[in-house]
Amino acid sequence: MTTHLRTLGHLTLGFLASLALVATATPATAAALPAAPLPTVPLSTAALSTTPLPADGPGVGTPWVVTLGDSYISGEAGRWAGASNSDYRRADALGPTAYFDNPGGTGELIPRCHRASSAEAYIGGGTNGLNLACSGATTATSAGSPFKPGIDFYSSGGNKGQALLLQEAAATRNVSMVVVSIGGNDFEFASVVQTCVVNFLTSPSWWKNYCHDDSSVAANFTAANVAAVRARVTTALRNVATAMSNAGYRTDQWTLVVQTYPSPVPDGSGFRYAESGYTRQSVGGCGLWNRDADWANSTALPTINGALLGAASDVGLPNVRTLDMTHAFDGRRLCETGVGLYEEVGLPDWRSAGAVDRTEWVNQIRTVTTIGDSPYYVQESLHPSYWGQLAMRNCLRQVWNGGAPRSGSCTVGNLGTARLTASGEPAMVLGPLDQG
Repeated sequence: MTTHLRTLGHLTLGFLASLALVATATPATAAALPAAPLPTVPLSTAALSTTPLPADGPGVGTPWVVTLGDSYISGEAGRWAGASNSDYRRADALGPTAYFDNPGGTGELIPRCHRASSAEAYIGGGTNGLNLACSGATTATSAGSPFKPGIDFYSSGGNKGQALLLQEAAATRNVSMVVVSIGGNDFEFASVVQTCVVNFLTSPSWWKNYCHDDSSVAANFTAANVAAVRARVTTALRNVATAMSNAGYRTDQWTLVVQTYPSPVPDGSGFRYAESGYTRQSVGGCGLWNRDADWANSTALPTINGALLGAASDVGLPNVRTLDMTHAFDGRRLCETGVGLYEEVGLPDWRSAGAVDRTEWVNQIRTVTTIGDSPYYVQESLHPSYWGQLAMRNCLRQVWNGGAPRSGSCTVGNLGTARLTASGEPAMVLGPLDQG
């Protein structure tokens, strides 16, 4: 059997209600009033009465949460709640406008950034959200086509880096918390995943060709490359601090949250599909050998997240917090035992009672045989789907902590009980920070 893998050029790591870009409210046009004589008042009082109220900005106005980074925080795959190979409509929670983030809700501000309306930025509760992240982004801007803004001050032809966009937004908003998830694409995770899936599909179970020991994969996890990526993430975080300083903020007026990546697949022993044959990929969309999945969780993910945590320390700011997502999806990961496709668990669609508890929170790795004529994007592969995005939002709301941000590690609450919050999110637990 031969399966041709579509390019995963925009696949980014996991290893994302309201519009993805919330526009600043503008005052309504005042109604015409009849002329009336002005009251006689002292000059100083009259001058005060005509002084405009201060505009929103540093420390003034409704608080905003701004998210920066790549696909795992932009909302990639946030359209899909679970998966079905028989009818994609069973999992289509947000429909074709899922990634429309322009003010009119008619398209994307930056094509393929995939800023979903289910993304975590929109914690609500009297706090506004602004999503400036972009699927496929690295720490530095890629000015090619498609344009991918990094966390820098790039500006050319109307295209801008995420740090510059933050600086401009923060000048007229009370940005109280900035959340950053970046670095996965700097580790070339797209090519790593592609290599792993190709190796699975092109080698037999009695002569497995593993990806974790391929030179092209191992090169991303050498000590030298890890140090280089850590330095680039540190620079990105310092760009965030510079943007906020340029917008007029003191460090005590805002908090920087560095967010790590969740594990998207279980260890090899936790897959519900056998290694033999092609079912693991053709049905489950998780074509990885057990030993490669073990390596992903024991080596690759801790290395990547360790670089982010190191950068959070290296940036040397007093207002840094950390949100560890490593185990946020445990029990709901792609192809994990205990959850399944809608046709496997006997549920009609994502609206069914218990769907959040019995279906996966990570989108399938799509190939020609599994994407078919459906509206899936290959770049949605291996990303938090609708339930995963809402779960991360629930975690972030707990980090916000009513305006007193705190660090922590997030895990699934009440596993197996299908518990949702009043806002329709999976109930998560924010515990002590522990990346292990």
